[in-house]
Amino acid sequence: MTQSISSNYSPTQRLLHWTIALLIFFNLLFPDDMNAWHRIVRQGGTPSADDISAANIHAYIGIAILLLAIVRLGVRLVQGVPDETANEPALFRVAARSAHVALYLLIFAMPLTGIAAYYLGVELLGSIHAGILKVLLWALVVAHIAGALAHQFYWKTNVLRRMTIG
Repeated sequence: MTQSISSNYSPTQRLLHWTIALLIFFNLLFPDDMNAWHRIVRQGGTPSADDISAANIHAYIGIAILLLAIVRLGVRLVQGVPDETANEPALFRVAARSAHVALYLLIFAMPLTGIAAYYLGVELLGSIHAGILKVLLWALVVAHIAGALAHQFYWKTNVLRRMTIG
């Protein structure tokens, strides 16, 4: 179990959170180059250098997400996390904890399945990566944002503040 720290996340934790979030959004919103590369390869064509370079951007961002997630988990284990707020019902605290665990699992699973598909040619994992894992990640991101907004505007806690400006 991680120890509790102050009521805010550390600057390192906040920087890692927002960097990973931005990289995830980029790859979720702009997968077209990887999709184009995959379509060319699947149809037996030879991707151009531009196709490969464009697909590599998606892959390198995924690898960066994985590496930063490893660092983030290590920082979390060393520094701990702030205590949960007591203002929300217990059911929502359980849901929040479950969603965070699922987000961490997906933050690791997405790059790993993408690496297996792109670099190792494991087609099944590529389908899982671009299919169900992507849908689950979108759903959890939306739930995570909704939870943060509920804290800010409904329960009027400082959860959003402690992950932004501290």
